[in-house]
Amino acid sequence: MTTDRTSPLVSPLAALPHLSRRHAVAALAATSALPALAQFRVEIRGVGLTQRPIAIVPFRGEAQSPQKISAIVQADLERSGQFVGIDATGVALDESTRPDVAQWREKKADSLASGSITRLADGRYDIRFRLWDLVNGQDLGGQSFVVTEADLRLVAHRIADYIYEKLTGERGVFSTRIAYVTKAGSRFSLWVADADGENAQSALSSPEPIISPAWSPTGGQLAYVSFESRKPVVYVHDVSSGRRRLIANFRGSNSAPGWSPDGRTLAVTLSRDGGSQLYLIDAAGGEPRRLMQSSGIDTEPTFSSDGRSIYFVSDRGGAPQIYRVSASGGNAERVTFTGSYNISPSVSADGQWLAYISRIGGAFKLHVMDLKSGTVTAVTDTSADENPSFAPNSKLIVYASQQQGREALMTTTLDGRIKARLAGKSGDIREPDWGPFQKQ
Repeated sequence: MTTDRTSPLVSPLAALPHLSRRHAVAALAATSALPALAQFRVEIRGVGLTQRPIAIVPFRGEAQSPQKISAIVQADLERSGQFVGIDATGVALDESTRPDVAQWREKKADSLASGSITRLADGRYDIRFRLWDLVNGQDLGGQSFVVTEADLRLVAHRIADYIYEKLTGERGVFSTRIAYVTKAGSRFSLWVADADGENAQSALSSPEPIISPAWSPTGGQLAYVSFESRKPVVYVHDVSSGRRRLIANFRGSNSAPGWSPDGRTLAVTLSRDGGSQLYLIDAAGGEPRRLMQSSGIDTEPTFSSDGRSIYFVSDRGGAPQIYRVSASGGNAERVTFTGSYNISPSVSADGQWLAYISRIGGAFKLHVMDLKSGTVTAVTDTSADENPSFAPNSKLIVYASQQQGREALMTTTLDGRIKARLAGKSGDIREPDWGPFQKQ
C-alpha cells in the first residue's frame, strides 16, 4: 500500500485511524488559528421539490427580548428543507389573535404561527404561541413556557419542533444537539452546541488532539478519543457533570468509538494484537472482544439502528471500502461498489440510508445510499467533505466541509437540494456528530 496523506487507513497513519480526513497529519502539528468560540450563522440555499409556505409572525414583545424567537423558529424550519418563509414583517399578532385567513392565503401562506414573550417580575420569560392551518382555517394548538434567559433559544427550537411535527407528522430535531471539535492554534476543543450550531459549550479542551466524538443513545454521554497520553485513548464523557471515565487504553492505538443502540456496548478500533481491528467493549470498560479476524485495516465502526449489524471501513480489498458484519461477528460483506475510495459510514435511525464520503478524482464528496435498492446519490458539489452524521429523524445530515477556503459545518437534506451553512468566521472545525432526541 502507498502512503496517502488523506487516508485514515494507511501507514504511517494507521495508528490514527479516525483522524479527520483533511487533517490526519496536521493533528500532530497545530498550525491554524481559531477564536475560542466561533460565532455561527445560518445561511440557507437551494429549493426543495415541495416546501410548505409558512408565516412566522414576530412575537409580541420580542423587540425587548435578548433572543428573537420568531427568527430562530423560521431559520429552523427553513433549514429542514420542508418549509419556505412568507414575509410577516410589520404584522401585529399574538397567540390570542385569530389571523385573517383570506389575507394570508393571498400571500400564499399555508400556515401561520404567532406568539408573545413577556419578561416577568422575577426575571424569567413567559413565551406563548399558537399555530394555524390557513388552508383549512383550523387552530392547531400551541404551547407556553416560563424559562430563564439561558433557555430562550431552547424554547424557540421546541416551538419549531412542535410546528414541524404538527405540519409534517414527523418529529422535529431542532432541540437536539451536535458535538464537534475545533483546533485553535495548538489547542483542541470538544464542543456541544444547539442543532443550528449556536450556544456552543466547551466539554473539553486539550493541547493534544481530540477526535471521533460520538453521542450515546440517550444523549447524556460522549465517547471520544484523546491523545493527551501521547497515544489515542478512548474516554466516555458525562455531558451534564463533566466527569469522564477511561474505556480503552490498551497497547497501541485505541480509537473510533461507536455506540450500540442500547448504550451498553462500544465498538472500537484497537491495534493491541497487531494491525487495526474491530473490537466490542462494555460501555463501562473491561476486556474487549475481537469481532473478527482480518488481514486488512478495519476502522470507523458504526452500529445499524437495530443493533444487529456493524458498518465499517476496511482496505481488505486493496482500497478503503465500506463493509457490514453481524454484531456477533462472522463474515463481512462489502456494501460500497461505486468508487474506489469510500470512508466514514453513517447509518440513519430509520435504517434506510447510508451516508459516507467518497473520493472522486481527488475530491472528497458526501454520498447517500438507499440501503434497500443500493442506489447512490452524490449530494454535494464541494471537494473536502468529511464525517457525515444523520439527524435523529433521518431527514438531515450534518457534515464538515470547506467553502471558499473556509471550514464550515453544513447540513443537507438527503437529496442535496437544501443546504444550510453553520459556519465560524475562520479556523478549523471538524468531526460533527448529531445527538439523539432529547427528553421533553
